[in-house]
Amino acid sequence: MKSKFLTLITICLITLMTGCASVDNRDPLEGINRGVYKFNDVSDKAVFKPIAGAYKAVMPSPVRTGVNNFFANLRTFVTSINQVLQFKFNKAAESAGRFVINSTVGIAGLFDVASKQGIPQYKEDFGQTLGYWGIGNGAYLMVPFLGPSTVRDGLGFIVEGYTVDPIGYIDDPRTRNIVLGTKFIDARAEMLPGSDLLDEAALDPYSFMRDAYLQRRENQVADGVVSKKDDGFDK
Repeated sequence: MKSKFLTLITICLITLMTGCASVDNRDPLEGINRGVYKFNDVSDKAVFKPIAGAYKAVMPSPVRTGVNNFFANLRTFVTSINQVLQFKFNKAAESAGRFVINSTVGIAGLFDVASKQGIPQYKEDFGQTLGYWGIGNGAYLMVPFLGPSTVRDGLGFIVEGYTVDPIGYIDDPRTRNIVLGTKFIDARAEMLPGSDLLDEAALDPYSFMRDAYLQRRENQVADGVVSKKDDGFDK
């Protein structure tokens, strides 16, 4: 616990220093990022996309829905913590209630009972929380295997993995890796139609993905209220 706390403090300090720096170019590492993007694209088409396609073809729809619900329920727990950190206490209460209902009545989140009761589903992460606190994006990053991110969001991802993500508390490495692998394949299967559309629609898929990601993150941090004076790219 002490090591996790020290890691959290260190990462937050790095994030503060990085986020406060002025980045005139939203993608100063474009050369490296494009190389990582190409690596991800080749790896995805050769390995992950076929596996995700096979998973979707073999697994019955109710099973895939249950798996997706399970991971979405864990995400709800993380969301509730971030909503508290953003002082969104009403939404945090809704997310906490959603997590409790789906974890109990919904049998560990396999069934989304909360949605049938009209409880809304939110998605918040620590990158958004840092943005709420005024921390800028920092440089855009293309992360191997994981895809688009920024310095702020990447460090936020690490903080969550070390502190509040329930999967990070699975002691057995083999079990934890199986759970993470299943989560990755389940998410990739959900994105199969979108990945085909990206390749067909964009003249430069890298630029399209980068711009879409940054705009989406700006919108998420601002809860849909984006200032015309701030395009989110100079942070």
